[in-house]
Amino acid sequence: MQVLKRLYQRLVSLVFHELGKFGTVGAAAFVVDTGMYNLSLALFGLGPMTSKVLAAVISITFAYLGNRYYTFRDREQSGLGREYFLFFLLNGIALLFGVLVIGFVTYTLHLDDIVSLNIANIIGVGLGTLFRYWSYKKWVFLEATEPIPAELPEAGIRQDR
Repeated sequence: MQVLKRLYQRLVSLVFHELGKFGTVGAAAFVVDTGMYNLSLALFGLGPMTSKVLAAVISITFAYLGNRYYTFRDREQSGLGREYFLFFLLNGIALLFGVLVIGFVTYTLHLDDIVSLNIANIIGVGLGTLFRYWSYKKWVFLEATEPIPAELPEAGIRQDR
């Protein structure tokens, strides 16, 4: 019975705590990505692939900050440089999903209207999101090796979780 209770608590913690936060940051990053993608296409007149890469660099930076300081803030910090490098490397791999879908729609199906490009972008982001969640937990934001205290005794500061 205790095993089932612990399993249930872990599942609830994962679904409502971590996945909820990851989804919130991801939704905001998606808005940034889609907004920049459409601005690059329509306003700046860039091509679909260039627009996607530009939008991704901006939204990846936003997502890193949101995930480091909100979603996975209770995980061990292994160094900003290491995390940011891995984060960008893994997002570069995830970006390939988006670029491949957009490239397929544009250059194979010859659909280059704004609706087709946005549908392709959404599909690519969705596929990349699955990869990103798994890879962030595995390589970027590692489990804490020991519990992080709720209070910092030397400064008398309480950390809100």
